[in-house]
Amino acid sequence: MHVRKGDLVKVLAGRDKGKEGHIIRAIPKENRVVVEKVNLVKRHQRATPDSEGGVITLEAPIHVSNVMKVCTSCKKPTRIAHKFLANGKKVRACKHCGATLD
Repeated sequence: MHVRKGDLVKVLAGRDKGKEGHIIRAIPKENRVVVEKVNLVKRHQRATPDSEGGVITLEAPIHVSNVMKVCTSCKKPTRIAHKFLANGKKVRACKHCGATLD
């Protein structure tokens, strides 16, 4: 996947189009990510001895193709390029400004 946990992303499609948030969890097997304060759903939770019951709001996963990484230097949503550093390490780079994202 082109994004990782902790990345700042912008939502490209869906009900929350245009919102930005950090990735809380990545699910590579399903090609989905959970973004903070995006795709909020309400769930009914049964009371247990250690937690109260009621309606809770949580983030649901969205498809990874609907998010785009935001570059830290130029502050634009960007596609990911891959570069090799002098020591041979492969890093992600911004397509607009060329800055490394890792």
